[in-house]
Amino acid sequence: MSRSFNPGAVCETNIGVMKRVLALSLLSLTLFSATADEKGKPMSQHASGSFEVKMEPMASEAFPRLSGKKQFHGDLEGTSISEMMSVEGTVEGSGAYAAIERVTGTLGGRKGSFVLVHSGTMRRGGEFNMIIRVVPDSGTGELTGISGSMEIVIEGRDHFYKLDYVLPEP
Repeated sequence: MSRSFNPGAVCETNIGVMKRVLALSLLSLTLFSATADEKGKPMSQHASGSFEVKMEPMASEAFPRLSGKKQFHGDLEGTSISEMMSVEGTVEGSGAYAAIERVTGTLGGRKGSFVLVHSGTMRRGGEFNMIIRVVPDSGTGELTGISGSMEIVIEGRDHFYKLDYVLPEP
């Protein structure tokens, strides 16, 4: 069987190859762009440690209120002041609280302050649900732009925190 040269077939083959090369080039460019974009994005960070807390009753006509002071140790070194409002349910052991807390100190080597908002509910029998979030745009100093959430763990009389946060690159 003899083969003859067909310029149309060569042209179709070259076009097919060119299409594949173009598709791969576009894919590579897209992947490179995504990688470059991710380099500028801040990564989620974790901080943990312990804290001491002192709560004092405040005068209030509507709901029981407390003012608080904390001393943080560990990845977060600093202090906080807070105000908390609470309510008890009609069943002993059930209730809720809301609080605002300003934290000032050093977090991951960066100094400044930020505000936390707390919301918690308790149900008799030990069910406890707490949400603590960093207030958007509350960061100051080197903590400007911080976002995240905190978990508080109480073991006996000891208090611990776990803070998951994101900070923009300095």
